[in-house]
Amino acid sequence: MKDAIEPSRIVNLNQHPNAPERGGDLLHAVRDTSSRRLQQLLGNMFEHVDDALFDLAEKAENNAAQMHYFDGMREVRKRRPAVERSYLAQFSRELTDFAAQRRKPPVEAETLGAVELTLVADNELEESLAITSMISKNESRLARDLFAVNQRLAVICGGIQVSEVTSPVGPAVLTQAFRQAMRELQADMRVKLIIYKLFDRYVLSGMEELYGELNDLLAKAGVLPNLRHEHARGAVARTASAPRAQAVGEDHPAAASSATDEAGNILTTLQALFTARRGHGVGSSSVTLGPQSIPTANELLGALSVLQGQIVSHGLPAIGESGAGDISAEVAHLKDHLLNQIGALRGERPSHVSSIDEDTIDLVGMLFEFILEDRNLPPQMQVLLARLQIPYLKAAILDRKLFAHRQHPARRLLDSLADAAKGWSEESDKDRRLYDKIKSVVEQLLNEFDDDMGIFDRLLGELQEFQDLARKRAELAEQRVAESTRGREKLEQARRRAAREILDRIDGKPLPPLMHGVLARAWANYLVLILLRQGDDSPEFAEALRFVNELVASTRLPKDANGRETLRQMLPNIERALRKGLANVAFQEHDVERLLDQLRSHYAGQLGEAPATAPREVVTPAIPESIQSLVENVPDTAPLTPEDTAEQLEILPPEMRAQLEQVQAMRPGIWLEFKPAEGAPERAKLSWISPMSGRYLFVNRRGLKVGDYSPQELAATLAEGRASVLASNALFDRAMDAIVGKLSQPATTTEQE
Repeated sequence: MKDAIEPSRIVNLNQHPNAPERGGDLLHAVRDTSSRRLQQLLGNMFEHVDDALFDLAEKAENNAAQMHYFDGMREVRKRRPAVERSYLAQFSRELTDFAAQRRKPPVEAETLGAVELTLVADNELEESLAITSMISKNESRLARDLFAVNQRLAVICGGIQVSEVTSPVGPAVLTQAFRQAMRELQADMRVKLIIYKLFDRYVLSGMEELYGELNDLLAKAGVLPNLRHEHARGAVARTASAPRAQAVGEDHPAAASSATDEAGNILTTLQALFTARRGHGVGSSSVTLGPQSIPTANELLGALSVLQGQIVSHGLPAIGESGAGDISAEVAHLKDHLLNQIGALRGERPSHVSSIDEDTIDLVGMLFEFILEDRNLPPQMQVLLARLQIPYLKAAILDRKLFAHRQHPARRLLDSLADAAKGWSEESDKDRRLYDKIKSVVEQLLNEFDDDMGIFDRLLGELQEFQDLARKRAELAEQRVAESTRGREKLEQARRRAAREILDRIDGKPLPPLMHGVLARAWANYLVLILLRQGDDSPEFAEALRFVNELVASTRLPKDANGRETLRQMLPNIERALRKGLANVAFQEHDVERLLDQLRSHYAGQLGEAPATAPREVVTPAIPESIQSLVENVPDTAPLTPEDTAEQLEILPPEMRAQLEQVQAMRPGIWLEFKPAEGAPERAKLSWISPMSGRYLFVNRRGLKVGDYSPQELAATLAEGRASVLASNALFDRAMDAIVGKLSQPATTTEQE
């Protein structure tokens, strides 16, 4: 039975005396019902956009990202009516064109995703991936109800063929219509992708109810009233799975698992891209073989196990051995090695594998080519991880969800290995603890992995436990480094503040050497001590500054009787404050008395009295510099204000401006690779940004300090190529983005050959 329709119960609208009018009325009813429901769903979706963007803005990693989300919220509020109008108008046009049979042919529509992806720019590629993913997932989920709607639409439109792609109420048309409507929105692509997710959650998820309404409406009007959904669902399932079954054979273990919703996201796009490239002759075989000649899954796994054993017998390279060229060649030629090995096992070398297995082999090969080129990994680690190509190809054949599901244990293990390896350097791993751990994981996969996928979970758990212990040790060291740096900066800031307070009160006028010495050393130290212990808003600090005022004033009194009288009244307070302050900075009692004797002698001279004792050498250590030079010798620990930053950006050359903006967007946790003029490169993590000076503190994976830089110094280091920022997202995500980008490019002549 080709369909699920009972012929005796079909109402043939073409035989109805008013068939065109009858069909038109029903289509109007379909339009009205659909528009009403879509308007409700779209309104509900937009009600949730503000909350979603606000939550993301609160969690944004930097101010720039936060502003993107806030700007997006404002743009959505402003343009929402236009988007809604455009969407409903686009839907109405689609339905009108469908009724007039002006829709594009099904083949062209079905290949839209693959063809379009080869032509779009980076932003549109992200958008296309989101669209492709939504359409694929919802076509699978809604297949049963949509099939019934499509059959009934076909009847009222004169028997035209209606598929998931051409249906005016199908996920493909509805989603593409929303994409067109989104052109009304001038928002960042990150904001648009969030809106697409909400469209999936709040609009496409409500399609069951719409299809139910439409099926009830048309069935009550006499259009296929007894259509049985069960057979229809089976027909759709058979149609969807037919190409895969032909490609892999009935006994392929991955056929069922690869049809899950998880595999429908990135895999759908990748398979479309691989298919498009094969259609253009890229990597395709000119030999057509019968199904019996295509290697089975067991043959592929058996041959891979033999190749895996050969790697084990040769052993892994040591730290000092590069071997990158040899391993790169092995990665590139694995397909040939695999076919040769199958030929050795069966006595006849096949020259072809099934399409899905070829895609899987190519995809894993491209993943490991990416690993060998990924500058986020040290070369020694690239070589080590590249040895995992065969175990991961086996895992991908056993379970296709590896590439689609972020939480897949095999994927998480490779991401964790790469994350651990990112911060590795010989200098930070002198005991080889991390290198040996990663090597141990690689060796266990090569030695033990056959077909038990549980090994990935077990090794992931062991690696995470190792990393947790290392992280705790590193955090303690980091904390000590940060505290030490913070203490030094507080001291430098206090020294500068003390010197400036003294300079302000001297006001550029000369002081007697004795007073200069007291203020520049003894009293400056006392001010620093108060700033560190009590702070600048304490009574002690105010009292200490009063002493500076009085001491300076005592040297500038008029030489008349009033001046001498004022000085006599000031001296007891000066002597009392000086004695107290010097005691706090650990002056010995006899040194304090000697200094006070010198002051008394100096003031006796000012008062025209004979000195009580003969003048002595100044007790405070003599300093060749002035207090002004003391200020200049203390590093400026004041962070740049936004006004300072804006002013600096204006005067910087464009390349430096971009680097400084990049530095200002950095947050603790990001890794950089520093390349000194001499010696090996060093990888370091941004551990702490000083709130006082704005300096950036970097540590290695053991928490030991590598260096600290002002924003300007770090920007210059980046601009000169002496440092580079390492990616913070997961290895697998980076690889998938790179692979999709590579496959989306037009094929080169070399590839086609």
